[in-house]
Amino acid sequence: MPRYKLTIEYDGSPFLGWQVQDSSLTVAGVLEAAFEKLSGERVKVSGAGRTDAGVHARGQVAHVDLSKEWEADVIRDGMNAHLRPDPVAILSAEKVSEGFDARFSAVKRHYVYRILNRRSDLALDRSRFWRVARPLDEQKMHEAAQHLVGNHDFTTFRSTECQAKSPLKTLDVLNVTRDGEEVRIETSARSFLHNQVRSIAGSLEQVGEGRWTPADMKRALEARDRSACGPVAPPDGLYLMRVDYPK
Repeated sequence: MPRYKLTIEYDGSPFLGWQVQDSSLTVAGVLEAAFEKLSGERVKVSGAGRTDAGVHARGQVAHVDLSKEWEADVIRDGMNAHLRPDPVAILSAEKVSEGFDARFSAVKRHYVYRILNRRSDLALDRSRFWRVARPLDEQKMHEAAQHLVGNHDFTTFRSTECQAKSPLKTLDVLNVTRDGEEVRIETSARSFLHNQVRSIAGSLEQVGEGRWTPADMKRALEARDRSACGPVAPPDGLYLMRVDYPK
């Protein structure tokens, strides 16, 4: 069966996450429904990352097997027609080998967490940022973030519902920058634990407000205890930006 790689953008606000769930609106659910309308067959869409409810994507990747060959542009345009009005778009489609797996072939995933640091509430960007009213010191946040770069036991920053076999992960990048009112937390790794990025973002926000010092972030990591984590950041500000594969 021909296999196709899809690059997908979506606004996660109306969805109960990526994973198909009975009687709930999910990203994979609307994709599979659109494929049934396009091709007349029921298929499984497998994603590179199972984003949680409310989490967005600019570069999610998935694969799907179809019973016959299609032109890649026809898949892209036909799917986009059937996906409307749901806020999901196929950015590209391409035929790949049967050995390609959107999840297991990935070598790196890139996320951004966006904070809008201002007193006023959000009107145009509601559900697309975490608004933090108190001033944040992004330089202290970046200093604290560097304690988490590298291979560590991330039990502190792991959901109690995480199903990963090991809490050991390697963060290749964890940077905090500011552009006007926006504070961006950018991170890259081969894979992440459940709620890891949001847990880290919430703890970094504590540093930015001055409730924690950068050294407190190191102590939280070394505690290997979920209770040492700061408040988990809301899903609104989290974006899966890109997934890398071997060339």
